[in-house]
Amino acid sequence: MKNNDIGFFEKNLTVWVLLCMIVGILIGSLFPKVTSTLAELEVYNVSIPTTILLWVMIYPMMLKIDFKSIKNIKNNPKGLVITWIVNWIIKPLTMYFIAYFFFFVVYSQFINESLAAEYLAGAVLLGAAPCTAMVFVWSKLTKGDSAYTLVQVASNDLIILIAYIPIVSFLLKIGNINIPWGTLLLSIILFIVVPLLLSIITRYIIIKNKGEEYLIKIFIPSFDKYTMMGLLITLVIIFSFQGEKILVQPIDIILISIPLIVQTLVIFGLTFLIAYLVRLPYSIAAPCGMIGASNFFELSVAVAISLFGLSSGATLATVVGVLVEVPIMLLLVRFANSLQDRFEN
Repeated sequence: MKNNDIGFFEKNLTVWVLLCMIVGILIGSLFPKVTSTLAELEVYNVSIPTTILLWVMIYPMMLKIDFKSIKNIKNNPKGLVITWIVNWIIKPLTMYFIAYFFFFVVYSQFINESLAAEYLAGAVLLGAAPCTAMVFVWSKLTKGDSAYTLVQVASNDLIILIAYIPIVSFLLKIGNINIPWGTLLLSIILFIVVPLLLSIITRYIIIKNKGEEYLIKIFIPSFDKYTMMGLLITLVIIFSFQGEKILVQPIDIILISIPLIVQTLVIFGLTFLIAYLVRLPYSIAAPCGMIGASNFFELSVAVAISLFGLSSGATLATVVGVLVEVPIMLLLVRFANSLQDRFEN
């Protein structure tokens, strides 16, 4: 694995999250008026500052998806069927049960039921949102078929439009967690539908006037620094609201991370094994496992903020997902590559 296979920012994302945690806690502690002012900037429970910042992250991500690739679904459908079943049936259910087991059974002596329910909600929001942008990085690192990965991601992004709300609502209802349907629907419109439509329109205009090479090599990369800034500022804002909770119960960060890591390892192992048993080539099997294991954390964070607020346990759980994802996924990349020779090519 070469160092330039993954960007410096992405490779050290865990470090940036920890730094944002420190900065956010300091701001929340030393300048409480900042957080109170930010809390007032919302419409229908949707934070205006974080919405803008999340658009800055999600829109460039959507630009990378060529939805015309959907026509290639008929080519080697086994990998796609595995991706769909794992991402939309197995993963949300296992996330719910693993998170419930840890938060309500294993941790029953450490956290109360109310907080456990919030952490469970955040885990569910993560589990129901398969990864979009970072999948291309994981696919490249595992020598994946980039064209096939594109079809997998594009199809997932279309499915999420119709499947995310029912899955999240169903699982949270099982956990007796009440959510406002209107706010959930508004979140999907704001953080999926709007950036998706804007990206499709932008791709059409840019390709028509400048060509696809300009779009891929110049236009999309020009957003990279803004995407990074958007993520970092969003994390600082979130931790400025979470500061008191973290200072009182710092162990909760570790407690939340354990079921998320377990879920990641279980889903990757299961998906990778199924891909091996049905004799998928490694270039398709590895990205299958990576898509199932990783999460669309930008969407999860956005929906958590909208539904439960910046200071909620649900939002904290989704942010912990950001914290642990990169090091675990890099570990899985190395593991997958070590087994490449066992697959048919």
